[in-house]
Amino acid sequence: MDHATDRAAARLAWTRASLHDNSLILEPASADASFRSYWRTHHDGRSVIVMDSPPAQEDPRPWLKIGEQLAAAGLHVPKVYDKDLEQGFLLIEDLGSRLYLPALNDESADALYCDAMDALLHMQTRMRYSDLPPFDETVLINGLNIMPEWFLRRHLGHTPDSHEQKVLNDAFALIIKNAMEQPRCFVHRDFHSRNLLIVDHNNPGVIDFQGALAGPMTYDLASLLRDGYIAWKRERVENWVESYRLRLRDANALAADVDRAQFQRWFDLTGLHRHIRVLGQFYRLWYRDGKPGYLSDVPRVYHYVVSVARSYPELSDFVALLERHVQNRDLTQVANA
Repeated sequence: MDHATDRAAARLAWTRASLHDNSLILEPASADASFRSYWRTHHDGRSVIVMDSPPAQEDPRPWLKIGEQLAAAGLHVPKVYDKDLEQGFLLIEDLGSRLYLPALNDESADALYCDAMDALLHMQTRMRYSDLPPFDETVLINGLNIMPEWFLRRHLGHTPDSHEQKVLNDAFALIIKNAMEQPRCFVHRDFHSRNLLIVDHNNPGVIDFQGALAGPMTYDLASLLRDGYIAWKRERVENWVESYRLRLRDANALAADVDRAQFQRWFDLTGLHRHIRVLGQFYRLWYRDGKPGYLSDVPRVYHYVVSVARSYPELSDFVALLERHVQNRDLTQVANA
């Protein structure tokens, strides 16, 4: 048997032993961009999830630790019923399959985002973050550098010359300075519509939090409101951003002298960091990992990058560099991995 078959057999055997039911079967629930996968089974009239997190690639202990802390802070995260950390199997609560993404529309967005921002405020005001790894300059620059490597060089076949490298360096320095000057807090890192579930009580259900860092205050807000999978009109986004700034201020989590313009700049340029990274990461998932599922979202992410950067004159050369090499190319079309 190959490794995948061995893993599937071990996963099923562990689940049956955990629930004392040798008739159980497992069906795929979801997978993400990592080595982690999720499987659903039914037992005693309810469904539960098996999280398969191979320890060598995806140590499940950070997920467990952060999940316990989030639950204590009032967030709705999956309960853990059983675990085997050596094998990397966890039996957890099934929060269902009603993701935010397909439910979001012009009519539902205000209420759903209000719930999500409630959860975000809890994370940012109740969660300890001092013991988390720092979202520091090294993490920031490593994230940004994914774009030149996998988008410019690998996908567009262009290696920046010395002038273009200076343009990139200057843009990245501006973005990093913006991130580092913000208040620090707990950062989920992927707080968006594919990691939020509509649940009956204490909405939303929050998943995929194992990569949390101590980082800039607007990072998760940008992940939520400038989502790589769904876009809203700028005016509406800016109104949501302002409403959240006021909530932070009222909770004494943000200094009163941080005005709307300052907070919006923090939000814009922090979101720009995220989307520059994702622009490279989506192509890396294809060229390196053979995962094509994210390519259809690239045009939206690219639009975020150029439209936000265009709003800041200091980034005009950066926008020109990207547009010069992209021109009218269909960014969803790629060469074979």
